[in-house]
Amino acid sequence: MTLVLRTTNRPAEPTPVLSVLPASTDPLLQLEYETQPPSGPGATRCLSHPRELALRGIPVMCTACRARRDWLLINHGRNVWVCCRCSNQWLEPEISRADFDALIAIPDGTTYPSVEQGLAALGFDGAFAGTYLD
Repeated sequence: MTLVLRTTNRPAEPTPVLSVLPASTDPLLQLEYETQPPSGPGATRCLSHPRELALRGIPVMCTACRARRDWLLINHGRNVWVCCRCSNQWLEPEISRADFDALIAIPDGTTYPSVEQGLAALGFDGAFAGTYLD
């Protein structure tokens, strides 16, 4: 999976490929490997944040559609992006990885094959632009 977010002019670096167990290994070990959540430096995590988001006391507002709540926070490495329902997204330097980790309440989550498929499944691909989902 290659993370390509529209927040930088630099080309995206390819995500390190996870090692695949050989087919001759134990099937239970293979199943355990396949069901583990992605982790490490190449992992991308997403978190839905339905409430308003205030950074240093200033409410966050989408520059494209003027939305004030219902965000998707995307963490890759030490960077955190904010994504709106209209599919506008931006790198937010005010949110650190530690802040992102503090917002995670549920350790389990759904794993998607790519960031684009995750955005579409969660409704942050522009399909629900101008709509607040509760």
